[in-house]
Amino acid sequence: MPNPATAADNAFQADVPAGQSNEQTAAAALAEMDLVAEALREAGVGVHVFADSDHTRPDSVFPNNWLSTHAGGQVAVYPMYASNRRHERRADVLEMLKSSYRVQTIIDYSGLEPDGIFLEGTGAMVLDHVSRVAYTAVSHRADTHVLERFCTDFGYEPMAFDAFDAAGVPVYHTNVMACIGTDVALFALEMITDEVRREAVRERLTVNGRRLVELTEEQVREFAGNAVELCGRTPDGRRRYIMVMSARARRSLRDDQVAAIEESCEIVAVEIPTIELAGGSVRCMIAGVHLDRRRPGLEPERTPAVEAIDEDPHTLDGRDVAGDD
Repeated sequence: MPNPATAADNAFQADVPAGQSNEQTAAAALAEMDLVAEALREAGVGVHVFADSDHTRPDSVFPNNWLSTHAGGQVAVYPMYASNRRHERRADVLEMLKSSYRVQTIIDYSGLEPDGIFLEGTGAMVLDHVSRVAYTAVSHRADTHVLERFCTDFGYEPMAFDAFDAAGVPVYHTNVMACIGTDVALFALEMITDEVRREAVRERLTVNGRRLVELTEEQVREFAGNAVELCGRTPDGRRRYIMVMSARARRSLRDDQVAAIEESCEIVAVEIPTIELAGGSVRCMIAGVHLDRRRPGLEPERTPAVEAIDEDPHTLDGRDVAGDD
């Protein structure tokens, strides 16, 4: 079910169809999540799926807001704006990461919540892992002071900006308007209201030759910005680069935009209309694992604490850079 606690500032949420029960909605959402996981596996992407039977966590299908992982064994845990989302943080997910991957440090920013300071992970930030830039639309879900702390701790350059829709409503999460891959970026620059800042973002995105696919606000409302570039494997073991998005997002793209994306990666599109009622799409469903695997038989190191669909870290190199992890 769409989360009533986030409806006030998430302009992408929509009502459940009339006459559809909570049970029917939950079953449809679960089936759609299974479709996304299967599409990733078919593309050769390793997937971890964590079940959640707690009905008080309506947005737990969106783990990237509370968790991100980073090369070098770093993990971040984030402060969440909606109080009913804060218990989405799960120790069992963090324990899985520590037992299966090399986790050296977990930096937990969630203690900032009582002070009303939030940074909702790779929803609030879209991370360029190649140039090490954290693109961030400023909002009460993305505080610039926490952004600066994150960038200092994890080695990113902060690039914050104000972004609004045509009605003057702030963009609630950067990853609905932007997806940054290795050789291509999808970005709704028209939603950045300050022209000087808009051109600075354009220059930073393209300075190293990356293609820029400019999205319209209408395409953003169809979730075209909520995509993620992943790296999988072909059946014979070769690397395979894909851009994962919803079928709704794919339908909103023009032929020239599709061609620009497909110069560097294959588009994988999945129908997830029920999940999109909650105000997020495919990108929000994926928390990338940018950690090295442990060799079998090694005991995990005991460090603190993460959840939901993740990619195989063996496939994560410079190409797997999307809006955030």
